[in-house]
Amino acid sequence: MQLYLDSALQRFRSYYDMGTKTIERLDTTQLHWQPQGEPNSVAMIVKHLRGNMLSRWTDFLTSDGEKRDRHRDEEFEEDQASKEVVLQRWHEGWACLLNAIGSLTPADLEKTVYIRAEAHSVLDAINRQMTHIPYHVGQMVYLGKMIMGDHWQSLSIPKGQSEIFNRAKFGN
Repeated sequence: MQLYLDSALQRFRSYYDMGTKTIERLDTTQLHWQPQGEPNSVAMIVKHLRGNMLSRWTDFLTSDGEKRDRHRDEEFEEDQASKEVVLQRWHEGWACLLNAIGSLTPADLEKTVYIRAEAHSVLDAINRQMTHIPYHVGQMVYLGKMIMGDHWQSLSIPKGQSEIFNRAKFGN
């Protein structure tokens, strides 16, 4: 149904915005920073999400969502890409996803697509992304907070500001 497609696009755009704001606040060195234990940097997460979105959403209705030319393991290798390249990757992956979902009709939701040879309804494939992407955007935001410390500007209601927010929102 169109209501679901519109809602999905709205939710995806909110995560796109959160990730974009995080990337924009960091410099190239910060984008490649990894905490102890070598978890993924923001730049690696972006590279992974780009690869995932391009693979899943290119020819979405007609080919398997795991494209043969995708090299997933390479998405987790550090390449010291500039901030401009990281942003380009971010925008490219999102453009593919948003255009693909934006072109769907309610009748498409019941169609079957494949991801790694596993059948999914289009609705389920969207939901699968709706859990995968926020997981990684949350990692990006958390890394941004760690890197910027007290200089981080909240992307939602700042800590300790709920009452002020609610008063402004509800006019009390």
